[in-house]
Amino acid sequence: MTEPLVIADNDANPVPERGHVVAWAFWDWGSAAFNAVVTTFVFTVYITGSAFGDKDVISAQLGWALAIAGFLIAVLAPVTGQRSDTSGRRKFWLGVNTFIVVALTAAMFFVEASPAFLLLGLFLVAAGNVFFEFAGVNYNAMLAQVSTPRTIGKVSGFGWGMGYLGGIVLLLIVYFGFIKPEVGLFGVTSENGLAVRVTMLISAAWFGLFALPVLLRVPEYRTPPAARRDRVGFFRSYAVLGHDIARLWRTSRQTVYFLIASAVFRDGLAGVFTFGGVLAASVFGFSPGEVIIFAIVANVVAGIATVISGSLDDRLGSKPIIVTALVGLIVCGGLVFFLHDGGQIVFWTAGLALTLFVGPAQSASRTFLARLIPAGREGEVFGLYATTGRAASFLAPTAFALMVTIFGETYWGILGIVLVLLLGLLLLLPVVAKQQKIA
Repeated sequence: MTEPLVIADNDANPVPERGHVVAWAFWDWGSAAFNAVVTTFVFTVYITGSAFGDKDVISAQLGWALAIAGFLIAVLAPVTGQRSDTSGRRKFWLGVNTFIVVALTAAMFFVEASPAFLLLGLFLVAAGNVFFEFAGVNYNAMLAQVSTPRTIGKVSGFGWGMGYLGGIVLLLIVYFGFIKPEVGLFGVTSENGLAVRVTMLISAAWFGLFALPVLLRVPEYRTPPAARRDRVGFFRSYAVLGHDIARLWRTSRQTVYFLIASAVFRDGLAGVFTFGGVLAASVFGFSPGEVIIFAIVANVVAGIATVISGSLDDRLGSKPIIVTALVGLIVCGGLVFFLHDGGQIVFWTAGLALTLFVGPAQSASRTFLARLIPAGREGEVFGLYATTGRAASFLAPTAFALMVTIFGETYWGILGIVLVLLLGLLLLLPVVAKQQKIA
């Protein structure tokens, strides 16, 4: 019988309170400003528009900028997480990285609709992604601080759900307040990209405001005595990290297998949202406004499903939730692919059903890993979680592009994403949910 992991050291860290959970989840609510508005539906769409030059060329440049950001995250995230663990300054670094993202988002206001500002826009998006992932490592690591072994699934699901709901509210505000009207609030128009640029200021303020509760309400993490180490230099941290990975492989190989499997299926999950708008517009004839409306509805569905799945996670375990969600995604994706000639009703039903399973899979994946990590190594292992995710981040885009290139029709890209999800499911099935304690 395997030895259960200790999620927190009660002698070092206080018992979680309900207020801590709500404060922690508000960061997810606020982070929708970057996830939904900057990287998915508004700013990246803006800078890949015709005002900045050839769309195909700019899209490729955006891809390269994000690829560089992904490389930096993969290289740096585990070490930054490890150092925040050993220094006992997890919340401090969450705040630093969060407000760097806030500043970068606000700086997007200066990206005018002209080719001369394209490089600035690409830099801000890439840099924002880097520091957002750094903040996410520390935020995910705090999950163990605001939950207990019995509530960790519910708390994780609540956080993901708050993120989706925050995205809904902010998208509604910026879409109907600034982007859709010819003359929006405060007399803002679309001339020179002003509507989008003002949206970036609102998004920055939104994220900064809702990041404050976790920084003010949740106590700072204190490193348990068993996890304390002598502080080492930044580059020496990589040697320590290599030793820790080797130890993780020796003592809890199933955890390594899970990191690999989750990297694959999480990239498939990202592909669902990344290419969802493209598919809606190019295959099913959605207008840009209809794409945003679909995104809002999709966030509602995903948010509710994620909150509900959190309670089931605590009762049934994380793995059954992930497996069920992946099977659901594969089935719904198959329906979208095979019924693509059916028009918009197909995407509004089967496509919307896809979003029903994305949030639960994301939340349960985080919970599965959090249950395995001993006190004092949350930041390090969630740094590895970020790194493995980035290492596989080429899979869904490559599969999508390859299928479209081979068969010449955009709808074939759906099958590419489904194949990535299927591969992730097959890698996950052999992973044992109960692991040996990490020494």
